[in-house]
Amino acid sequence: MPNASQFRQWGRRVIEVEKAAIDGLNRFIDDAFVAACYTILACQGKVVVMGMGKSGHIGNKIAATLASTGTPAFFMHPGEASHGDLGMLSREDVVIAISNSGEAGEIMTLMPVIRRLGVPVIAMTGKPESSLAKVAQHHLCIAVDEEACPLGLAPTSSTTATLVMGDALAVVLLQAKGFTADDFALSHPGGALGRKLLLRVTDLMHAGELLPLVTEQVTVSEALLEISAKGLGMTAVVDSEGRMSGLFTDGDLRRVLDARVDIHATPIGSVMTRNPVTISGPMLAAEALKLMEERKINGLVVVDEEGRPQGALNTMDMLKAGVL
Repeated sequence: MPNASQFRQWGRRVIEVEKAAIDGLNRFIDDAFVAACYTILACQGKVVVMGMGKSGHIGNKIAATLASTGTPAFFMHPGEASHGDLGMLSREDVVIAISNSGEAGEIMTLMPVIRRLGVPVIAMTGKPESSLAKVAQHHLCIAVDEEACPLGLAPTSSTTATLVMGDALAVVLLQAKGFTADDFALSHPGGALGRKLLLRVTDLMHAGELLPLVTEQVTVSEALLEISAKGLGMTAVVDSEGRMSGLFTDGDLRRVLDARVDIHATPIGSVMTRNPVTISGPMLAAEALKLMEERKINGLVVVDEEGRPQGALNTMDMLKAGVL
């Protein structure tokens, strides 16, 4: 049984070998890489990624990364393509064919049909002299000096290099297209990422009859009834023209009680917090949450361009929506 030192030594060697493989890719960001980028940018259809075995697993991830960063793409299994799935390929598409050896029979079998359709092929192989590299319009070299596997058999460094080359393509295309965070959000509507990028304050705020709102003239006790009824731990206070003039929160109530103020006779306008922090409806919910954290407050009132309250929300709303 190996000892702890050997486990650490073997693990570190894998990382060092694979790191060297990635460093070696720099020399392959060449004219062929640039030409491949132009070809994909000119594509009127989709990028169809192919690969067998481990290359197929990596190809699936490359296709997913391309699709989520503004380049429509999908993975096609070469074996299934030979039995009908090739019908998904159109003349407007571009094929990225991945094979470390460049001799994968399942992929080479498809090349005559793909070439007959006139579909451009970008090959990713570790051997520029391979059959696949020769039939492709563009060849992206992913050669590595050695696999991290001590037997030199299991695809390790080579699959890492392939993945990184795919990421390089996807990110370069993202930048070339001017792909933005808003664009990214549209392809990630689910999960925490989508919520942070898509949810706006207007999607979460309490509006209409749910908005806690009183005038400056009501008493503190009357304002407390409004706070209790709306359940946000605060109420907006407006002037005679309906513009927000202040805010009264649970925290303000504690200070009022400590000062022994008569809550049944004192108008809320005399004890409210003036010029409170407010936000606009179009603001991202994540930005509103950041503002609350920076100001150490639990709620915000949403106002329009004229300063009239339109809604309100608190950290509990953020928590329920999954933004927090």
